[in-house]
Amino acid sequence: MSRKSLLLFLLVCILGGVGTLVGSILGHFVGKSGLYSGAMVGGVVGVYAATRIARSRSILGVKRFWPATIGGWLGLVLAAIIAANHLNTPVIPIASVLLIGLGAVFGAASRHGKSIDR
Repeated sequence: MSRKSLLLFLLVCILGGVGTLVGSILGHFVGKSGLYSGAMVGGVVGVYAATRIARSRSILGVKRFWPATIGGWLGLVLAAIIAANHLNTPVIPIASVLLIGLGAVFGAASRHGKSIDR
């Protein structure tokens, strides 16, 4: 894994996780369905913000912005499914945040070539 891929992974994991946490806290005031929908909205905003920051800091290439963002969103959906089915232990929902970063890195690498900065 290259340095830029690692930075993208960490940035998307952190901002996606924080967005999910803040969204679920704000959505909790609406009710149980608001908890899950707030978490998803917060995660989507967090992933978008992370990939925007990565793009502005030249961690991510222009052509790889949308593939990385969509990959992060798909990782968020997978993480939400896993976390919602394993709420009895705090380890799995926290570890599922790693799927968000992996989705973004795999999405960025899905374009032709190996480097994510083109």
